[in-house]
Parts: sequence; C-alpha cells; structure tokens
Amino acid sequence: MNQKQYPVMEHFYTLQGEGNFTGQAAYFIRLGGCDVGCVWCDVKESWDATNHPQMRIDELLKAISLTPAKIVVITGGEPLLHQLDELCQALNENGLRTHIETSGSSPLSGLWNWICLSPKKFKPALAEVIAVADELKIIVFNKSDFEWAQQFAKQAKPTCKLYLQPEWDQQEKMLPMVVDFVKAHPNWQVSLQTHKYMQIP
Repeated sequence: MNQKQYPVMEHFYTLQGEGNFTGQAAYFIRLGGCDVGCVWCDVKESWDATNHPQMRIDELLKAISLTPAKIVVITGGEPLLHQLDELCQALNENGLRTHIETSGSSPLSGLWNWICLSPKKFKPALAEVIAVADELKIIVFNKSDFEWAQQFAKQAKPTCKLYLQPEWDQQEKMLPMVVDFVKAHPNWQVSLQTHKYMQIP
C-alpha cells in the first residue's frame, strides 16, 4: 500500500476547461499549498496546505479508478511545492496520463506527459520549468501582460503551445485586446475558461 500523503483540497472528474486539452475529460487533483499569492486567484482557499486533509496515493488511485479517466491533472495551489515523483509513478503504472498546471516557481518534480506553465508576476517561474513546458498559458489581467507574455515565449521550446487567457473578472475589458493581439501574433491562441461558461467544476 502506498503511504505517501498529500494535502488534497479537492479531487473530481470533469472536463478540462482551458488550454490545449479544453473539452477533454480529466480527473483533477487540487493540492493545498501556495506561496505565489495571485490577487485574482479563484481558489485562495487552497493556499494554506494545513487546511486540507492528507490523502494517500492509493486512496487517490481508488477514487480515479471509479471513473473512466485517462488523464489526471495535478493542480493547486502550487503543486510543485510537493515532491511528485512517487505520485506520477503510481499514475503512470496505472496507465494514466499525467498533466500538471503550475506557475513554475518551485523546482520541477514528477514525470509528466504534459506540463502547462502559467507563470505569475508575484513569484518568478524557474528557467528549468520554462524550458520544458509543453504549454504556456498567460493570464491577461492588464495591457502590460502582452509584452510580459512575449518574454516567456522567447524562452519556451519551439514546440510549446502559446495561450493567452483573459482573467475572468477582467474578461469584458481584456478579451477584445487578446483577440487583436492573437490576430497580430498568430503563433498565440486564445484560451477561455469554458468550464465557467458551462458551470461545471
């Protein structure tokens, strides 16, 4: 029995709402703990890891096995505050794809089929994470974020998918700017939080 434990705020089977795998079914594991502190974070209750119950890997695997999930997304909080090698190994051994959503502000651990990097201004992303990201997702909160996004695109590997996503509460203001930017820079794509439109977790 696998005894390694993680603080789990929530775990659930749903559809990926944003980025490269939008619309695909996935099992989400949201780990507690974050030291980035985005002012517009929509899961601030995840920040304090001590507020969330510890779950063993085997308990998580059992929950996942009750669904037809093929993809497991580890998110947070900031999931890289935790050592994820053992969790990823167990998921891989059970035939599951491993995806992570991270700000890249902590050292990379785990073995990943897909790394979604969403860097934040509040704590810089590490070069080692930027270099291996499969997907770069920049949250656009104000106009200065476009130039900031381009700086990360220059550091990413050539095959990295580039996404601009308007921050939900600023969407009415920022989405037209995002559309114009993508039309002028077609190496970028628009990402929307479609799960919020669909009113699903």
